[in-house]
Amino acid sequence: MSMENTRRCTTNVYTKTPDGGWGWIIAIAFFFVEVFTYGIIKSFGVFFNDLMTYFDESNSSVSWILSISAFVMMFTAPLSTILSNHFGYRPVVMLGGLLVSMGMMAASFAQAIVEMYLAIGVVSGVGFSLSFLPTVTILSQYFDKYRSLVIAVASTGECFATFVFAPAFTLLKNHLGWKNCLLVIGALQLNIVVCGALLRPLIIRKTEKKTVEPVSVPMETKYMLENEETCISVESVDSGVESLSTSRDHLNNKKCTTNNVHKEKFQMLLDKKPEPQDQPKLLDFSILKDKSFIFYSLFGLFATFGFFAPHLYVIPLSISLGVDEWAAYMLSAMAIMEVFGRLASGCVLNKQPIRKIYIELICTSLLSIVLLCFPFTRGFWSLVTCSMLYGFMFGTVASIHIPMLAEDDVVGIEKMSSAVGIYIFIQSFSGLAGPPIGGWLVDITGQNYGSAFFFCGIGMCLGSFFLALVQPSKKGFCQRKQPLEIDRQQA
Repeated sequence: MSMENTRRCTTNVYTKTPDGGWGWIIAIAFFFVEVFTYGIIKSFGVFFNDLMTYFDESNSSVSWILSISAFVMMFTAPLSTILSNHFGYRPVVMLGGLLVSMGMMAASFAQAIVEMYLAIGVVSGVGFSLSFLPTVTILSQYFDKYRSLVIAVASTGECFATFVFAPAFTLLKNHLGWKNCLLVIGALQLNIVVCGALLRPLIIRKTEKKTVEPVSVPMETKYMLENEETCISVESVDSGVESLSTSRDHLNNKKCTTNNVHKEKFQMLLDKKPEPQDQPKLLDFSILKDKSFIFYSLFGLFATFGFFAPHLYVIPLSISLGVDEWAAYMLSAMAIMEVFGRLASGCVLNKQPIRKIYIELICTSLLSIVLLCFPFTRGFWSLVTCSMLYGFMFGTVASIHIPMLAEDDVVGIEKMSSAVGIYIFIQSFSGLAGPPIGGWLVDITGQNYGSAFFFCGIGMCLGSFFLALVQPSKKGFCQRKQPLEIDRQQA
């Protein structure tokens, strides 16, 4: 490894993927980025009753704060990709940390619910996008063999944050009030700026053995020099009748002529400007021509229906089943098992050789089954069992569905930056529509919260179907055969 200074920032240059080194520091940075982004989002529910009382709004109106934030975070993913490819990951993440902190602090001064939509929903939502996506992208670039395990472990930051922040914020708002508590949270989120400063850019320079091209020009010059020297030696031998001084002068003149020729040829080589190389695209839309990426994006679009709604409706479902005193523990059960799910997926996917896309398909299919089982729960034990199974399976899928873009089964590490932006952009629409559709189904079915879980399960099943088509499309099973290939097969 060597160190270079590019645009006044330290750049790590490797001949191959390091699978460690400074990547461990970035893994720690990603852990804390998860803590102060998704960890805060998952813990924000402790303020719902306070916000409904202060603004005199319904639960639905207050829930739009997080819905807008999640939508903006995913909708602006292409913007995050463009800025990262142009300015680098470090300044973009630092800017995102500032926006997240400013939005949360501004929300503490809000006098209307609309101001909360703008502060946390829009400003912090853009900051979440600029902070999370570049960090997970550069972390994927630092690891190859241990990529799945490292990302799975680092992504547990949001799970541990849920354990710590929920009771801590509750205690803090009881003593200081919810407004001062949001100020403290905004100050804590400034740590994202520190995490962004730790993101050193990575350059992979593969050493290739060059045989003909690099030696052709210098060998030509060398042969010219040798030919000139040969002529000098021959002429000096043939002129044996000349005096010694004349022969010496003649030899010196020939050498001077040879040096001049060599200098002219060398100057011509220097004057040749290298051919300009194509600059990397800020957002590579060519991946939209890749059928495997299209199917994977459709998987993300439908699977996202099962990512957000269950956390919103598991407590109302528990209350409707008569387990009011244990309702809050359902979220705790999900969070505990989510940690184990993330770690388990990282360990399994780290085994070599293994087709990772198939493991994700199995986990997604099992998650669909668990979601479809929620409407049939009738008591505490069945509900807590489904919650624990959902948390485990959700942890396996949530920790691998974005890093899977770096695998050759989808687009590969070279195009991951653009793929992440477009993939999450597509997810944004289902992330915004999922909770309202679930709430609408609850209303039209007479407050039957099981219908929301049934809707999430159907969406996850559709996602599994499209995920199953990713690998066949990569092998060309979903492509039209060319006429020439058809004629050959008929012949």
